Amino acid sequence: MGQYIFRLPDIGEGVAEAEIVVWHVKVGDRIEEDQSLVDVMTDKATVDMTSPVAGIVTAIHGDIGAMLPVGSPLVELDVEGYVGDTSAASTPTQPAPNPKPDPAPVAAPTPKATPAVATTPKVAPAKTAAAPAFATRPAGDAPLASPATRRRAHELGISLQYVPGSGPAGRITDDDLDTYIASGGSIGTSSATTAPKTTVTDTRIIGLRRKIAEKMQDSKRRIPHFTYVEECDLTELEALRQDLNANRSSDQPKLTLLPFFMRALVRILPEFPHVNSRYDDDAGVLHSFDGVHIGIATQTPSGLIVPLVRHAETLDLWDCARELARVSQAARDGTASRDELTGSTITLTSLGALGGISATPVINHPEVAIIGPNKLVDRPIVQGPYVTIRKMMNLSSSFDHRIVDGYDAAQFIQRLKRMIEHPALIFMN
Repeated sequence: MGQYIFRLPDIGEGVAEAEIVVWHVKVGDRIEEDQSLVDVMTDKATVDMTSPVAGIVTAIHGDIGAMLPVGSPLVELDVEGYVGDTSAASTPTQPAPNPKPDPAPVAAPTPKATPAVATTPKVAPAKTAAAPAFATRPAGDAPLASPATRRRAHELGISLQYVPGSGPAGRITDDDLDTYIASGGSIGTSSATTAPKTTVTDTRIIGLRRKIAEKMQDSKRRIPHFTYVEECDLTELEALRQDLNANRSSDQPKLTLLPFFMRALVRILPEFPHVNSRYDDDAGVLHSFDGVHIGIATQTPSGLIVPLVRHAETLDLWDCARELARVSQAARDGTASRDELTGSTITLTSLGALGGISATPVINHPEVAIIGPNKLVDRPIVQGPYVTIRKMMNLSSSFDHRIVDGYDAAQFIQRLKRMIEHPALIFMN
């Protein structure tokens, strides 16, 4: 047997270090060539490191969440017949890493977070009260006691229903509480929920969750956000959507509201090219795009991911729905490619039925705008001399105030509002 040290290889693209996100082996495991050893995350991707040799694991280096520089030892193995220096220069050729798409967009499949570690012992729940030896009061017969006695009983966790009173009309006194306890009554028996909860659980933020946190923090720190909210009447649009779904063919996807928003954005963004942009604030350059690449904020088991639908300007309504469903599912499955996770020029974010009244969405840096449809609800609306029920939605949006002035943002949202309130305009040239 000879000892072989597998080191963190140079993954390329200027990567100098990587974070350990999940171990696939432990000391004592017998592994085969090309078997997965560990997943590491760089700023660009999650990479599956596989073993170039077969052997027995004798040591692993680095805890989950640790950042290691290129060349650091990761796994030590006993390899039959292997003889040679264990330095990085003389080890067998390192395997070509197998990149996994980095799902962190903004803010994408990554390892599960490290298990939560309780920092203090759990407090055993208080036992449920056993019926005392003496009879209780009939149901509905409230016990009599002074406020001070009631407060003391509450602090002791005693239900006064079980305490016999010796005062006038059966009033319970402090002496009765003492007698009750001395006679076998228990302190803290009124309810298990009265016991104080002192457990503190610590969860280390690593991997994708850490990258999302960093991305969100970077967006809020670098971008002076301002939010604009407008109320929209989607009665006509919702009627159209329901009719199209009821009469769609078997090869057509079911329509949500988002494909209509995508098509509306395609129609109006040429009038506002600075909104369909990415701002390189380090270089001081605004990149405005003719093509519309719409990010779709997607909740996944790993966190918030923003896959994108490229060149939405080339897609009809059904194609938008089909692509939206495809990239969203790929993000949830962890199969989205790098090309499907980078390069959006404006983002749509929606919580559907959980959309709430309004929101203040965080811009997907380096974009300059994000649009957030909220929940669609029936509201009474005054129309002339009448009050009628209409399907209304608050439309939330955030803009980078360095690039988009308040007046321009208001104009942009008003144009979007007109499109979705009169959906025929979406399909007119």
